[in-house]
Amino acid sequence: MITHEDQLSLFKIISNKLKKDISCYAFGGTAMMFYGYKDETKDIDILFENKEERNAFIEIIEALGFEETSPIKIYIPEKLRDKNRPLMYKREDYRIDIFVEQIFQTRLSPKMKEDLFAVHDFKDKHLLRINVLRKEHLVLLKAVTERQNDFDDIRNIIERDKNFDWQYFIDEVLWQSKNGNSWALYDVEKMMLELKKYIIIEQKYFKQLYSMQDKDINKSK
Repeated sequence: MITHEDQLSLFKIISNKLKKDISCYAFGGTAMMFYGYKDETKDIDILFENKEERNAFIEIIEALGFEETSPIKIYIPEKLRDKNRPLMYKREDYRIDIFVEQIFQTRLSPKMKEDLFAVHDFKDKHLLRINVLRKEHLVLLKAVTERQNDFDDIRNIIERDKNFDWQYFIDEVLWQSKNGNSWALYDVEKMMLELKKYIIIEQKYFKQLYSMQDKDINKSK
């Protein structure tokens, strides 16, 4: 497992070895530790906006002893067939899941880029900027990645944060659906139905999802 201190230490080491400034987005357990929602995680989850910065990051971690490994045991087969599946690197108990441009079918929306929870800069000769996504985006991404323990993390976020903005969350899901993410509506519906066993979710949010699903069905006819 990777602790928050482990994570910070790794980012500092990487920044020390960079040959150029790079920036990425943190989600999953990585972001949850910045929030204080959890103390450790199985992997570091990051997204780069372009392959150039992703490759610069990979060059450094390979020099640190990380080796590419298969994501087969981590993600369900449907996700692994997606062209935007991650590259996965591992060294002992450290694992890094690296996405570029998209997280499966989920795109970086304007709100994801603008409404950040925090920005952490790790700077030596060059800068490693970690943009931590807002909690509503963390829940969306955990709903669509469908890895082991993702649902437990979703419960953790929503039960601990009474200010979770459901309308903001639904608006983002609808944006994703309108912009090519065919999984978003159904993955989120599945997650919300399960979550409803533990917390109250107003029916109006389900109605918005179902309305968009009906539109998708009518388009396909």
